[in-house]
Amino acid sequence: MALTLLTRDGCSLCRTAHTELTRICTDLGLEFDEVDVDRLAADGDAALRAEFGDRLPVVLLDGEEHSYWEVDEPRLRADLATRRAAGR
Repeated sequence: MALTLLTRDGCSLCRTAHTELTRICTDLGLEFDEVDVDRLAADGDAALRAEFGDRLPVVLLDGEEHSYWEVDEPRLRADLATRRAAGR
């Protein structure tokens, strides 16, 4: 199970989402990756910024968009529990 937070530097919503996701993952004993789409684009890979850049932050669950602009905590917790139960 892969959990990724797409962000950009200076984004207050991104900072809030990071704090919320940190709390949720700590509660559940999970980790998440954080990807700055602008930094990635500067390094030559602009695909994520092109796809998600106008609606950051974005939470990806197993590579699929789960929520954007805010962490949908009840839905995320439910989806993580379902995936854990299924062994994914």
